[in-house]
Amino acid sequence: MTIEEAQQAVDHWIKTTGVRYFNELTNMAMLTEEVGEVARIIARQYGEQSFKASDKDKNLGDELADVLFVIICLANQTGVNLTEALQKNLEKKTQRDATRHRDNEKLRP
Repeated sequence: MTIEEAQQAVDHWIKTTGVRYFNELTNMAMLTEEVGEVARIIARQYGEQSFKASDKDKNLGDELADVLFVIICLANQTGVNLTEALQKNLEKKTQRDATRHRDNEKLRP
């Protein structure tokens, strides 16, 4: 699925199953909540925290998809074409960081 197709699929789901988009502030709060759920899994799976019984059924892929879903909702309702935005962002990073990471002593083996 392309990013454009994902934006269309989310829009279709919202309009047929979700009834309507939540407002932007609600979606921002939901995004923060979903990112927190990703952080919780990462802290337990890759960090030093231990899993609680309630955490054991959590799936990182599913939680990342929740984050992506809300990001797509925000993009759709604010008129952002994520394909174009990502392409422009990569161009910006490429120009800005052309040698920055290669010259970073901290990133060398």
